[in-house]
Amino acid sequence: MRKLLLATIAIAFGYSAAAPAFAEFNDRNIRVSNGINEDHPVGNGIKAMQACLDQKSGGKLKLTAFWGGALGGDLQATQALRSGVQEAVVTSSSPLVGIIPALGVFDLPFLFANAQEAYTVLDGDFGDMMNEKLEAAGLVNLAYWENGFRNLSNSVRPVTKWEDFEGMKVRVMQNNIFLDTFQNLGANATPMAFGEVFSALETKAIDAQENPYVTIDTSKFFEVQKYVTETNHAYTPFLFLFSKPIFDSYTPEEQAALRECAVVGRDEERKVIQDLNKKSLEKIKEAGLEVNTLSAEEQARIREKSMVVYEKHKAEIGAEVVDAILAKLEEIRK
Repeated sequence: MRKLLLATIAIAFGYSAAAPAFAEFNDRNIRVSNGINEDHPVGNGIKAMQACLDQKSGGKLKLTAFWGGALGGDLQATQALRSGVQEAVVTSSSPLVGIIPALGVFDLPFLFANAQEAYTVLDGDFGDMMNEKLEAAGLVNLAYWENGFRNLSNSVRPVTKWEDFEGMKVRVMQNNIFLDTFQNLGANATPMAFGEVFSALETKAIDAQENPYVTIDTSKFFEVQKYVTETNHAYTPFLFLFSKPIFDSYTPEEQAALRECAVVGRDEERKVIQDLNKKSLEKIKEAGLEVNTLSAEEQARIREKSMVVYEKHKAEIGAEVVDAILAKLEEIRK
């Protein structure tokens, strides 16, 4: 009888211990704004993150993604987060430099030699330091996702060294660091709206443009270009940002689940975007373009040549930020 009673108590205790497993989770609809479309690898990341949240919260934490800027542009959405009227946004770092100047560090040229360097820096102490700056601005960065490396296409010549940029008319984003980067290499840097790039390349109004492989592929720039060089001249992360006022109102369990599942989503999104870049590169090669990669020696040479750009923008980014990332990269490369 005593054994039966103990067994009954044990079972009851087991149920009581399991019952609160989801008790610290509330039913929440989390709106996530995106400037990109659902078929972008961010969509895969959102799905993986949701599957993780379903498991951890018993289906109580739900992500509702709004694609293609449906809730406004990335900057507008980010301001809504700071005001506490919207939960989350997945945004590139570049549009937010006006809010957090330190994010301009990711626009610096030839910063990362490869994706693994970027991951080591972003997922480590330096990323934590940047997250503190974001929190001071009312934003919680759950994880660094991937926008990716930008590479060069052109119709003039293969680019194997920085001197090959001389006189080349290169379309760049309206971004002072990008303008200074290509002008420093001897190119004629030309700001231009993205929608005008294909026709400008076709009519030879410009010689070259720079974008990730996926963009070169999907925008069919390979139809009006002859050469592609893997320059890896800029790596832009996506940030999965959450409103700090809203995040602070969540339970510790909800906060932990969001952070952990954003990392699960990050890993999936990075994997998918890497695979997609490889497929896009193969399509570019199949289209008949000549593709080359800058050697490690030339990357180091161009990085040294580009240090004047680092110095020019160091004060506006924050000297401590630029010095910290360069020190970390030096440590990684030893």
